[in-house]
Order: sequence, then C-alpha cells, then structure tokens
Amino acid sequence: MKRFDRLVQIRRMDPYQEATEIYRLSVAYEFPWDFTRALELALYRTYAVPSIGRLLAETAELTKRTQKRYDDTSLLLDAVVEHGFGSDPGKTAIRRINQMHRGYDISDDDMRYVLCTFVVMPKRWIDAYGWRRMSRHEIVASAVHYGTLGRHMGIKDIPETYEEFETCLDDYEAAHFAWDAEARRVSDATLDLMASWYPRPLAPLLRTTTLALLDDSLLHAFRYTPPSAATRAWVRRAVRLRGCAVRLMAPRRTPHFARQNWEIKGYPYGYRLADLGTRPVPGLRGCPVRHVEATDGEAG
Repeated sequence: MKRFDRLVQIRRMDPYQEATEIYRLSVAYEFPWDFTRALELALYRTYAVPSIGRLLAETAELTKRTQKRYDDTSLLLDAVVEHGFGSDPGKTAIRRINQMHRGYDISDDDMRYVLCTFVVMPKRWIDAYGWRRMSRHEIVASAVHYGTLGRHMGIKDIPETYEEFETCLDDYEAAHFAWDAEARRVSDATLDLMASWYPRPLAPLLRTTTLALLDDSLLHAFRYTPPSAATRAWVRRAVRLRGCAVRLMAPRRTPHFARQNWEIKGYPYGYRLADLGTRPVPGLRGCPVRHVEATDGEAG
C-alpha cells in the first residue's frame, strides 16, 4: 500500500451514505494521533462558555475525577466510530451517553455548540498540523457522522454542512466566551491531567506547550498569560514537522482506536461500555449536556 492509497479509497466512497465508514478510516488509519489531540482541544474549549464550564465544575467530574471523565468520554464516543450506530456496542454507548446526560437544564444552543466542536476542531487541527489536509469527502463525512450522533442525542436544529457547523461555532464563541472562575478550575484540572501523562519534571514545559497551541480567544477567556511569540512559533513549528515526518512514513495497515491510546489509564483490566460514565442525580451531578426527551430506545 502506498501513502495516498487510502485517500483514493475514501474518494471512491459516498460521504453521505458511508459517512461513518469514511470517518473511521480517517480517525483510525489516516490521523489517529491528530484526531486524539484535536478532540481533546475540542472538549477543552467548551469550558470557555461559562454555562458549560461552571456546571462541569459543579459536578466535580472534571476536577476530582478528571482521568475517569477523560477515559469514559473517549471510550463511549469511540465505540460508535469503531462499531457504527447500528451495532450493539454503538447502541450501548449512545444509550449510556443519553442516560448520563438526560435531565440537565442546558440550552439547546450549548448542546449544539459542543457538537460543532467535534466537527470543526479536527479539520482545523489537521489542516494546520496533519501530514495532509482533510479531503472534501472526509469533511462532509465528519459533518454527516456527527449530525447523526446529534440526532441520536436529541439535539435540535443541527447544522447540515461543515460550513454551517463552522459558522455556528465561530458565532457562538464570539458571543459567549467569557471569564468564569469555576470554568478556570476545570481548565486547570484538564491541563494538570495532560501533564500527568508524562514525567513530573516535564510538567511546566508541557503546560507551556499546550498553552502555545491555544488561540487568543481561549487564552483571554481563561485569563492565561500568553506564551511568547517565539514559544508559540517554536511549538507550532514542531507539531508541523511531526506531520511532515508522518507523511514520509509507510501508511498504517492496522486501525488504531481511542481505546488503544496510552492516555487511557483507568481500565487496565478492561471495561464494559454499559458500566462507563456516571450515575448522576438529575440537576446535581453529571454532564452539562441535557438530551431532550430521549429514551433508551432512541439510542438505536
């Protein structure tokens, strides 16, 4: 197999009818590392919306059980990618997501915004740092895949195209990004988690590196001191060089899913999808996304 053979395969597929299959090829074969980083930052930036960040702080899931929350979110979302919406694991994952999220008084706008981050941030990351840019087939398939996920989750007025997802995200952030002390606690806990995956002496460097990858709107919302222009340029150049190196490598022959990521630390002896996540008391603890009037049967 040559470096661009899988892209040729993707371009022969229907991005509407085979959206999840195309998305799986992109995530598990073409850009596994990039999608992991991009989706981490996608979830992270939602904290800068005070209504989301504040409720996450109140639940304590991302301040006291940060690693578990990271693991469970990754594993549940990834089960749908790996197995598909119609599979038993996919249905179980969506059912578990809906059970956790149901009953919390969060606006449809917030729910829609979180979904937008899953579509927009990977494209922006890969176009900036990946070994190649995303093809139009991959972009369309990503929007269709997450549109389907959003409908299973009961989210209303979901954008239909990538461009609509992007406009929704940009407009929402311009209107809602703001300082909130509780959201900053969630942000700090997440940065600490990312640093904890590496030897302790590297923690200050890793924090600076992560901040150097954030855009000015996020740094301002969390009131972080921006890294110097030289630091930001060095870090971003280093990540781009990684992409250039990957381009020269042989293509991946076996898939790599999120469950195989070494950052998943909480289940050394395995897990059951039905056991992941929280069992929240509605209105007190759980995720900040409320799924409207969903039933277990609607997960499939």
